[in-house]
Amino acid sequence: MREPWEAVAGARVFDLAQPMSTGMPQSPNHPPFRMLLERRHGDVVRADGGSAANEIIVTGGHVGTHVDALAHVSHAGLLYGGRRAADLQSHRGFSALGIDAFVPYVGRGVLLDVAAVHGVATLPAGYEVTPEDLDRAAAGLDIGPGEAVLVGTGWSRRWPEPEVFTGQSHGAPGPGAAAGRWLADRNPRLVGAETVAFEHVAPGRGHAALPVHRLLLVEEGINIVETMRLDELLDSGVREFLLVVNPLPVVGATGSPVRPLAVAR
Repeated sequence: MREPWEAVAGARVFDLAQPMSTGMPQSPNHPPFRMLLERRHGDVVRADGGSAANEIIVTGGHVGTHVDALAHVSHAGLLYGGRRAADLQSHRGFSALGIDAFVPYVGRGVLLDVAAVHGVATLPAGYEVTPEDLDRAAAGLDIGPGEAVLVGTGWSRRWPEPEVFTGQSHGAPGPGAAAGRWLADRNPRLVGAETVAFEHVAPGRGHAALPVHRLLLVEEGINIVETMRLDELLDSGVREFLLVVNPLPVVGATGSPVRPLAVAR
């Protein structure tokens, strides 16, 4: 029997997180990310000549590459499992269904390259991913219950264009409600994609409605990973891999930054 570290020896590791910096693209619905040096080298110098620098980081839980907790979205006042949001939330966060309840995921991941289905590197802004798209992208791949499914649109390539990437004016490609049902029917542990919202965002609509969030988080209890950096993985041709997803265990939070890793041969 091979040891776990022997199984991944020589494998290629894909970093699926976008770099976090002040001013990076994000949804306007969330507090922005800010980082600054609180102490610089030379501000305090020890007797032996040593010095240290450190920073302060302020961020929303849904900024950059992040995981949505089940507490993130409610419908008619109810969270996943029919639990009343009002019973679980306080100024200190959620007593249940927060991101601290997320069990780290280490397992099989499958990438559905919808952009490739259409013969393009990046889907157009505002394109709605359909069940037919997912069927074609999943050809030859088995998706098992409890696994992770990533939807590739190529939108990572628009990261250097904040106004375009966020999709507030021209929209962003993503699963529509029917594609969300296609995914939920496969019973994945989690799903992920490249846009700031795991949704089809029509031009000029912004995040006025999030039906796929409602389906996955509220009705089915499936976590969502957003703003993933998938362009390198898409370009590699790799479609199956070991995926590691381990957000920060911030007690009571509705989401957390994460640095997912895909490991493939």
